Amino acid sequence: MNRTRSGVPATYVLIHGAAADSWCWHLLAAELRDRGHDVVTVDLPCADESAGLPEYADAVVEAVGARTNLVVVAHSLGGFTAPLVCDRAPVRLLVMLQAMVPLPGETPGQWWAATGYDQARSEQDRRDGRAEDDLVTLFVRDLPPELAAEALSRQKAQASTPFTQPWPLPAWPDVPTKFLLSSGDRFFPADFMRRVVRERLHITPDEVPGDHLPMLGHPTELADRLEEYWTQQQQPSESPSPQRHQAPL
Repeated sequence: MNRTRSGVPATYVLIHGAAADSWCWHLLAAELRDRGHDVVTVDLPCADESAGLPEYADAVVEAVGARTNLVVVAHSLGGFTAPLVCDRAPVRLLVMLQAMVPLPGETPGQWWAATGYDQARSEQDRRDGRAEDDLVTLFVRDLPPELAAEALSRQKAQASTPFTQPWPLPAWPDVPTKFLLSSGDRFFPADFMRRVVRERLHITPDEVPGDHLPMLGHPTELADRLEEYWTQQQQPSESPSPQRHQAPL
């Protein structure tokens, strides 16, 4: 079996957010493959109005196939899909990257009001002095200009269907979970996300630099952190991880 500097190779399953596709992962995927890992990226059926959260999970599970040593990494809206994958596949580690954290029965459309997002964003916009149409500052302020322009130009149509569907799990999956917070994100402000993670996952997030797309701005640092998590996950432990969730949120 091939081994990397972090031991046994992982299979990283990268789940993008709304109005996006697998392109957003290409720099991080290259970093992980260069380190000897397998990488699965999926293009979710974002534009398909007949597709919702179950179909998003279907697409990921189908792409994974019979692979093992799964580390699922979910970004933004992908936070609603990733736990569904964990409920159906032998996932060893879930990493939420600046991702929405759902509660049982909550729809993605309800998440914004339930978490107090609008107030947090309004306060962030006032601090930034951001113009309403300034998408660069909102989403990709940390990226080089050409990469930022390409990222914005690649936005996809996003169907409304998944935003209307209740998250179906009765509790967080029984899978070790980490949260990586992007400290410079203006779309999901850092203080807001720290609170959401504390209240809903009962853990303290780790932090990486970057905007809403840290996988484009800081792929090497992000790969380093993912390898660190994977190395820790392979080490035997005599006591249960404090970041393994067994009770309803």
